[in-house]
Formats: sequence, C-alpha cells, structure tokens
Amino acid sequence: MKSREISVLLLCLLGFVLGAIANSHTCPADLSSECSHSGDWEGEFFPGIPKIKYEGPTSKNPLAYKWYNADEEILGKKMKDWMRFSVAYWHTFRGTGADPFGAATKHWPWEDGTNSVAMAKRRMRANFEFINKLGVEWWCFHDRDIAPDAPTLEETNANFDEVVAVAKELQGTKIKPLWVTAQLFMHPRYMHGGATSSEVGVYAYAAAQVKKAMEVAHYLGAENYVFWGGREGYQTLLNTDMGRELDHMARFFQAAVAYKKKIGFNGTLLIEPKPQEPTKHQYDWDAATSANFLRKYGLIDEFQLNIECNHVTLSGHSCHHDLETARLNGILGSIDANTGDPQVGWDTDQFMTDIAEATMVMLSVVRNGGLAPGGFNFDAKLRRESTDVEDLFIAHIGGMDTLARGLRNVAKLLEDGSLTELVRKRYESFDTEIGAQIEAGKADFEFLEKKALEWGEPKVPSAKQELAEMIFQSAL
Repeated sequence: MKSREISVLLLCLLGFVLGAIANSHTCPADLSSECSHSGDWEGEFFPGIPKIKYEGPTSKNPLAYKWYNADEEILGKKMKDWMRFSVAYWHTFRGTGADPFGAATKHWPWEDGTNSVAMAKRRMRANFEFINKLGVEWWCFHDRDIAPDAPTLEETNANFDEVVAVAKELQGTKIKPLWVTAQLFMHPRYMHGGATSSEVGVYAYAAAQVKKAMEVAHYLGAENYVFWGGREGYQTLLNTDMGRELDHMARFFQAAVAYKKKIGFNGTLLIEPKPQEPTKHQYDWDAATSANFLRKYGLIDEFQLNIECNHVTLSGHSCHHDLETARLNGILGSIDANTGDPQVGWDTDQFMTDIAEATMVMLSVVRNGGLAPGGFNFDAKLRRESTDVEDLFIAHIGGMDTLARGLRNVAKLLEDGSLTELVRKRYESFDTEIGAQIEAGKADFEFLEKKALEWGEPKVPSAKQELAEMIFQSAL
C-alpha cells in the first residue's frame, strides 16, 4: 500500500514537471505563438532547429551544410579560419522586411513590439542561441541596434551598458564581435553627417558616440571597429565646402586612432566604402578613393578597409576588383559578404549565392593569406517575402556554403595550375633582363627608345581571355 502511494506521488510529480515544461517559453517558430506576450523567455527561441552540421554535397536537408565543413583543412588552413563567419545583428535581429513601399512583414515570436531595454536583452539571448546553433564564433552590431536610444546621451549610454553586460555574459569565451560600429546615420541629428556635419555640436555628439562604442568594442574583445559614412558626403556642391568636410573627417579619424591607443584597444580600425545611398556622393566612394584619402591624411598605416560587395557594384566595379585594389594597397581588412541584383540599382543586401562570384572573392582572400583579424560578415537580409524563423538559418547556411564552394574551387584552380601558368606566360617578356630593369626603375626613356629602334615593331600575342574563362569555369 505504501509503495503504491509513493508511485502515485511520483506520477503526480512527473505530471507537474511535464506541465511546467509544456508551459515554458519554448515556443514554435510561427506568428501564432503566444510567447510574444510573455515576460522573460526561459526556453528555446528556435525550437525544433538543431545545431547545424555538415552533411556533405549529397544532403537534401536544408538545415545542414553541404560544402562548409568547419574543421576541414583547405590550402593549409581549416575552413573556419579562412572564413571567420559573422552574423550581422541589424539584419538578422532588427530587420523587419519593411521597405519604402510597405510595412513590416516579419514579426518574430519573441518580439513584444516595444523598444525597451527588457526587449533588447531578450533579443540578445535569441542572437546567441542563433549563433551557437549556426556554429559560428563572430557577430557584428551598431550601438543602436542592440540598445534603445533615450532622451539624453547619459541615459542612452546607461541602456547600452545594461545590454552589453548581458552580451558579455552570453558570449562566454568562444564568441566575440568581429566588429562594432556607431550608428551615425539614422537619427535626425545626423542628416548632414556626423564627422562631416556643418554643425559643431553634431560633430561633438558623434565623437562622444564613437568614443562609447569603441569602449564597448574593447570591453567585448572585438577584433575590429568599423566606420561607415552613410551620411558623410554631400547632396549638392552648391552649399558644400568639400575641402573643409574632408579635413574634418580626417581629424575625426585621427582622434579615433588616438583614443584607441589611449584605452589599449588592439582591434583594427576599418573604413567601409560606399559610393552613394543614402547620400548622393559619399567621400569613401570605393577602395581606391578610400586609400587615397588615408594616404593624404597620414592614416594609411592606421586603417584597413571593410569591403562590402554590394557597395562595390554600386560604384561600378566588381567585388573582386575592390578586393584586389585593397589587397594590393595592403589594406584588405574584412568583407561584408552580400550581393546585389543586377536589375535593381540600389543596395539590396542579398545573401551571396553566385558560385562564380564567390570563387573570385575567395581568390583574393587566399592571395591575401586570409582575413584575420577580419572575416566574412553577413551584412545580408532575408527577402521581404521570407517570413519563417527557419529562413534565417537557411539564408546563412546558403551564404556559408556558397563561399565554402568558392574556397574549394580556388583550391582546384591552384592545384591545377593552368590559370596561374596562363598569367605567368602573358607577362614572361618582363622576366627578361630588360624587363627586370624596367620593374626596378632602372630603364629611362632614352634607353627604352634605343631598344625600340633596335627591336622594331613589337609582336603582340593573344591574351587568351576565353581560355582563362574556360579554365575558371571548369573549376566551378
């Protein structure tokens, strides 16, 4: 009789436990969930989605890697060390699907519709569950992405500190920010820019905001700090003193360098070029323009570039072009991995899916010896019409697999050697004694004129472009 009573008691306790689990905040990834009306979130944000694993090219599982195998060694490094993938907080956790012609389409079940500090903390927990399930070790954010603005700078900084404390705890020892940045473009105070504003009060406010963001980057162990000048430019030169604005921007960057050293932040400072949008003309138009600016103001040894592929195409180049320009100038620091639509003339921030483009990107990365302490940040967003929580995973998996295929293709090209040999042969006339004199700067015009008269009309061989393209395509 006594044992039967104990059994009944155990069954009752089991029922209570199961009921508590059923009523916990482990919610389905759909818009019918009641979790958005709850307080603290105690369960999974992505129930039913396991940690993403590598299953190989034959897998049909959309929630598995087909080409990205983190610990597999390619060209002397693990894939994860070539890639250093990062999740962009603003697109993944603050993107709503809204556009100039329509309201938000994404209403994630953990969102409660407020911009409170409590909501920011809950969202941060979702971020780290996503990062851990995806199996990456990096994330990127703007200061105002993760914590709400407030009426005063002091209150805003206090909000920031509160959410950053949660992020620090959730990071643990394995995850870090790839980079941090200050959002100097959304608030109306920055309508004329931050570092290039015509108002000294705005300039000072922007400096205070960057100072705080750099301190947070240092505290969280960020590898880099990014400057993106979406409003640093002009709409018309009729009311703009371009020379003065460029000087002001340089002084701003010089002050950032000084403060970085003062607080002991060892991260790399990055500039992210973009030609226009939202400003008609932005001062960091492309990699070449940015390199010239850095050299003019004595900053070339203090900064590197964060190249965003979609920005590059807006400037009229291919992503590969700006990566090579940055690399050859010794300032290729990091990559925002996204792409645009050739039929759309603005920054669409799509996940990269073109294998040929990814292979060209990885050619530059391999030639650069990798990107560390930079990496690949997915500055990319779901399409407006993609509204399931699992789409967040599918999009990142697709982008990671695309770049992984690119790396595998580069390995094929280098192991085959045909493309390398084609390029070598094209320039072999400069491997002669006279070619070496030219490249060493020891051949003046009189000497070269003498040789031209001696040799007569030069024979110009084929560039073999179609063969180069055939070799490249054969690796895809």
